[in-house]
Amino acid sequence: MNEDTPNVFLAPYSPQSTENRIYDLWEKSGFFNPDTCIEKKVTKKSAPHFSVVLPPPNVTGTLHIGHAFEDTIQDIVIRYKRMQGIRTLWVPGTDHAAIATQSKVEKLIQKEEGKNRHDLGREEFLKRVEKFAQESHDTIVNQIKKMGASLDWSREAFTLDKKRNLGVRTAFKKMYDEGIIYRGFRIVNWDPKGQTTISDDEIIYVERKSILYTFKYSPDFPIAISTTRPETKVGDSAVAVHPDDPRYTQFIGKIFNVSDFAGEKLSIKIIADTEVDPEFGTGALGVTPAHSMIDWRIGERHSLPKIQVINEFAKMSVQSPLLADKKTIEAREIVATWLREKGLMIEEKEIEQNIATAERTGGIIEPLPKLQWFVDVNKEFTYQHEKLGPIKKGEIVTLKKLMLSVIEGKSEGKNYDKSITILPDQFEKIAKHWIENLRDWCISRQLWYGHQIPVWYGPKKQIYCGITPPTEEGWTQDPDVLDTWFSSSLWTFSTLGWPENTDDLKTYHPTTFLSPGYEILPLWVTRMIMMSTYLLGQIPFKTVYIHGMVRDKSGKKFSKSLNNGIDPIDMIDQFGADALRMALIVGVGPGADSKFDTAKVKAYKNFANKIWNISRFVLTNTNNWDGIKPSTITEEDQKYIDECALLVTDITTDMENYRFYLAAEKIYHYVWHTYADKILEEAKGKIASESAEIKISAQYTLFHILETSLRLLHPFMPFITEEIWIYLPHIPDKQLLMVSTWPHKT
Repeated sequence: MNEDTPNVFLAPYSPQSTENRIYDLWEKSGFFNPDTCIEKKVTKKSAPHFSVVLPPPNVTGTLHIGHAFEDTIQDIVIRYKRMQGIRTLWVPGTDHAAIATQSKVEKLIQKEEGKNRHDLGREEFLKRVEKFAQESHDTIVNQIKKMGASLDWSREAFTLDKKRNLGVRTAFKKMYDEGIIYRGFRIVNWDPKGQTTISDDEIIYVERKSILYTFKYSPDFPIAISTTRPETKVGDSAVAVHPDDPRYTQFIGKIFNVSDFAGEKLSIKIIADTEVDPEFGTGALGVTPAHSMIDWRIGERHSLPKIQVINEFAKMSVQSPLLADKKTIEAREIVATWLREKGLMIEEKEIEQNIATAERTGGIIEPLPKLQWFVDVNKEFTYQHEKLGPIKKGEIVTLKKLMLSVIEGKSEGKNYDKSITILPDQFEKIAKHWIENLRDWCISRQLWYGHQIPVWYGPKKQIYCGITPPTEEGWTQDPDVLDTWFSSSLWTFSTLGWPENTDDLKTYHPTTFLSPGYEILPLWVTRMIMMSTYLLGQIPFKTVYIHGMVRDKSGKKFSKSLNNGIDPIDMIDQFGADALRMALIVGVGPGADSKFDTAKVKAYKNFANKIWNISRFVLTNTNNWDGIKPSTITEEDQKYIDECALLVTDITTDMENYRFYLAAEKIYHYVWHTYADKILEEAKGKIASESAEIKISAQYTLFHILETSLRLLHPFMPFITEEIWIYLPHIPDKQLLMVSTWPHKT
């Protein structure tokens, strides 16, 4: 026992005075870096590898309790694998989050200076964004370190840094050259407030009361239609009915000319389409191909004119003096009033409707036809890599086919080599369903912050796509930037050096484990599968452990409007990171939402105190023991040692199967209720025994179980276990606990 030990353990355990010091110790050791572990011979160069990339948090402010949960899961598995002597890498990084970060900075500038980005100009505005992003990055990194995350900071990446930009341009050019990326005029989700396209995944649906209007285009029009947006009907080119609806079969194929509909002339063709729901409204759908995703698809199938009547500022772009340049909300009432006055309105009924809004700006989405860049998920091409799942080199595939080929599909008996396991199983079905219904991905954004599209337009209308700009004068780069998910989709391999064939890429890819929230499964996980299978011919990861959402103690989602947010740093400052980690993990299985309660964190702070007090008792009462295993161990002590060995086997099995929530609970109950309440209490009499054999047996048993417990607890509560480990004597070739060996299964 170290001579300083008694003084250290006289005071109660203080996470506030311990955790920063311990993290500094870990960083200075270099053991977060697997190369250092090999150099210092705590890991063999020939050891198998285990790699994880941190889901990069957005540089838009600070992390929330959900990030703390996600980081804890990953750190648990990383620390466990490192203690097993595996070559373990956890790559840190942050995401520039183009639209989110730009929106945040624009709001700040508007609030503080009353200006917008156009007032500042592109160059000055980007300087402001980069400054904000750097400050946010620094805050986030500090938060991650406070949680105890053992990331290899020497390999930190940023989705907008030079190395990742090279990866983005390389990927874009390859996809462009193969015709997978194209520029086309198609309907997109347009955010009039943010003045950019957004993806389906960036839409928030808000339930609001709306009016369902039922009317006819003219007195002699034979069919009535229903809509919540009568202002768009000036852009109608057809009425669609279900082919089996007997009410309308006689009209299919006919064209009706409407000389005046709110000041506009219409030519309406009656068409039959199975996408029409005969039960909704009148069973007849006024088709506006330029202003509805569904109508656009119908329009494509039936070769309908696409008449745009709303512009990028959500104003009417028509000739009619009644509607011209009116905002859509205002135009809606104007058209409704016109219908009433003309006696064409049949019914007005209040309904509940989900309104599509932009996640970042809150603007109401307008579906508009725009010239944008897309990834064609159904484009056929020749697979150029070695066999992947059922896909062979030289086979004609699509991105969709590649993505589906590597999702394991246990329920269908498709357990191919190089396939991906998604836990829990139900999320595999969700991923498959999303991929099967995937439409072409609009990847261009009308923003200033992000990866600018690597396409240039020449003075003679030439188009050049390249990793570097053309050398001749007169070329202009496309002003748009890429959807932030494009750079994020390359994350597992761009962080390891791709497009260069680095040692890291060869050693650590495919990565082993990923732990995202279920809400990000379609946005990020499936897109990483898309890019990795296409660009590398590899899966991006072997196991995806989906976690649920952390909610408040009443089950509500944390949100600013409810003022129920929890700052993980506040919890750490009060109770310590170890207590927070345990509170987040215990009892929370994969995919399950959890209720966060400060009382639970406080309870695990008490557990940390218990561990500290146990350690003080053991070290004090083994002070005169020589550290040598006695030749004779009493029957009762041997029983306790054997039970501890069984616990090691049980917990190791849980860890191997990613059942961290069970492993944490088992070690908690063992330490508190078996070790402290039973073994330690009984040992007090044995240590006071006049029999040297009984005393030494008890001392050895107490120490052995303490040492084993600290090893088992370390992935869950790294700070206090490392602090106690420092003062633990009798450990041969002692290293930091973070690189000490995991107890062996029996």
